[in-house]
Amino acid sequence: MAGVPEKARFYLERAVPQLREFETKGIFTADEIRSLVRKRTDFEHLVLSPGNKPSDWLNYAAWEKSLEKLRAKRCRRLQIRTSSKHTGEGRIFGILERAVNRHPGSLELWKEYLAYAKDLKATKRYRKIMSRALRMHPAKPELWVMAGRRSANNGDMQAARAFFMRGARFCTRDATVWLEYARCEMQWLERMDAKRGKKGGAEKAIQEQAEQSDDEIKLAEDDSEDDEVDENGQLILPDPGSAPGKKVFDEDTTKKLEGNPALDGAIPLAIFDVAKKQPFFNPSVAEQFFDLFATSGAVSAQARIVQHVLSSMAELYPNDPATCFCHIRQPLINVGINSPSYPKALREALAHLKSSLSTTTNKPQLVEKMRSWIEPVLAFEDLDPAIRTVLEHTLRTLSKP
Repeated sequence: MAGVPEKARFYLERAVPQLREFETKGIFTADEIRSLVRKRTDFEHLVLSPGNKPSDWLNYAAWEKSLEKLRAKRCRRLQIRTSSKHTGEGRIFGILERAVNRHPGSLELWKEYLAYAKDLKATKRYRKIMSRALRMHPAKPELWVMAGRRSANNGDMQAARAFFMRGARFCTRDATVWLEYARCEMQWLERMDAKRGKKGGAEKAIQEQAEQSDDEIKLAEDDSEDDEVDENGQLILPDPGSAPGKKVFDEDTTKKLEGNPALDGAIPLAIFDVAKKQPFFNPSVAEQFFDLFATSGAVSAQARIVQHVLSSMAELYPNDPATCFCHIRQPLINVGINSPSYPKALREALAHLKSSLSTTTNKPQLVEKMRSWIEPVLAFEDLDPAIRTVLEHTLRTLSKP
């Protein structure tokens, strides 16, 4: 088996054509080329040594990225248009590929690999890397979230839901995937509401929802998981030739679809209801769900979703500080600080605070939560003086034993 020097020489010799291009086109001087060869040699010996660490590979890739940026900058300054960037990018991809093969358990290396593919808009390579990363780290929620968010941002909610639902089956130790799945669905509902608000947009939103075949929450179905992916772990797309033609929606069909549960917030509600049965669920997680739904954009089903979360918290954790804190803030959802309705909503919230302080199971914790909520409001420079006076008085009252 070849030793470290022989392996290093093999990888260094593959970069010789690029170095010759640097010299013939005058991108780098001879002294600079000798310097970068020495630097590459040091890096190759370091990453090929038996005791190499993931940080060594990250430093090597970062150095190659800086070299590629310098090459591009000098080509622009010297007006050299025939120098290809693909050689440098391919070399960086090769280093990151070797890195994840050498340290497959390093999540940081996989993230760097994915980030570089995303920066270069290498979509096909990104999908392959993500598939391999998910197979290697199926219990890492951040990878499932990255995959789901990317698909959702690209407008492919079917793939996004598949990633999130599979991630929810694997990641049962914390609520990260569940919260991000709910956030993604709330953003989708916001887009659907925006379409329905435009002229002719209601029919488009209804038709888009009706054409989705995965709007049901199928978290309990594990038998068909492997049937939906190919050998590379990618979702198998339906055959366009065998797909049925688009349906024609008449008035009767449209009226029936207007009551589609998915367009009325059924999916976020189902995510929350299934999350309640998981071992990680506690008052803190329930409060995170409340904050997520309360801070989402203007969604027609927001009030119903928030009330459902509050009712569940009151049933499972009555008088818990998290439950009381959410109940206090409910009247202020989607109410601007400078809006005319804010004083009335604040008065209702303070009434809830007064009753909660006497019934909560942990008064110091509730006081600390209220303090963390009031202080940012007082930081607004344009806050109404009367409201500022009330909130300052409330803070002083909370400080008393």
